[in-house]
Amino acid sequence: MNHSIHLQKNLIRFGIPVVIIALMVFLSQSSLFIENPDYLSIGITFDLLLTVPFVYFLLIRKTNIPKTTVVPFLIIGIVVGSLILPKEQQHYLSLFKIYALPIIELLILGYVIYTIRKGVKAYKQNKNTSSDFFTVLTKTCNTILPKALVIPVLTEIAVFYYGFILWKKRKLKPNEFTYHKNSGTITLLVALLLIIAIETVTLHYLLMKWSEIAAWILTALSVYSGIQIWGFLRSMTKRPIIIGQERLYLRYGIMNETSICYEDIIEVVHTTKEIELNAETRKLSFLGDLEGHNLVITFTSKNTLTGLYGIKRSYSTLLLYVDDTAGFKAQIDTKLPIKKA
Repeated sequence: MNHSIHLQKNLIRFGIPVVIIALMVFLSQSSLFIENPDYLSIGITFDLLLTVPFVYFLLIRKTNIPKTTVVPFLIIGIVVGSLILPKEQQHYLSLFKIYALPIIELLILGYVIYTIRKGVKAYKQNKNTSSDFFTVLTKTCNTILPKALVIPVLTEIAVFYYGFILWKKRKLKPNEFTYHKNSGTITLLVALLLIIAIETVTLHYLLMKWSEIAAWILTALSVYSGIQIWGFLRSMTKRPIIIGQERLYLRYGIMNETSICYEDIIEVVHTTKEIELNAETRKLSFLGDLEGHNLVITFTSKNTLTGLYGIKRSYSTLLLYVDDTAGFKAQIDTKLPIKKA
């Protein structure tokens, strides 16, 4: 029942602006428009650029829908106006594109940056045993950005932050555990970066003989890939596994993470035995079989592993690598008194 009501409300919130846009399209094709193109073009332009976004804003202002979702309606209005209005009747639309749109973009960017900084500042002032920059950033982006933009923006900011901004060495707490020092993953990723660098230079010079554009496109893509890998690599050293008071927080940089209630854990086994991965058995590492494991945790029910770009996968057995295996297992065991009895 509640789901049906929620669906109906969303249909109204999104439907009314769409209906207004449809009416403007219909009006632009009518005989009335042909008879009065000058006056109606002004009205259609202002309705598409101002009325539609404003009406949508009024409909969502008291909801949890991000206010930045007004922007897609504004962009739709610009596109529709460019398509339905004759070129000679797009004077005000052109003025809006040249002068108003850049200002709106800067205001939105400023709002996003301000909100993210506010969230990060609150995190720094009120740190707890489980929250970190990436967790705060995820919550903030989900609050202020349209759903389609959350993952791309979140990933880009996190990669840049961990790769080039956060250089302060992190002192581990007693309940925090690393997983990158002895696993060989850092070495593997550094080697991959070197391969990308060498291949980029080589292919760039080869492609320059055929097409400069293709050569620079490939170089740009390679540099972008290298930055991504560097950010992933650096995030591993800044996001340890945490044994919290109520939950276990398993992290693999910004590439994979999951949190589990201790009541859901059946057992934690120290083993390096090869285990076949499937829909029920997964690795915390995003490298899969390329990285070994030294712990296997089994659960009473399925849990969710959240990976890059928001990809979610279920598991009931999780394989992971922890540098201090004995210390980790000892602390976990204290959280499972019933299992140990």
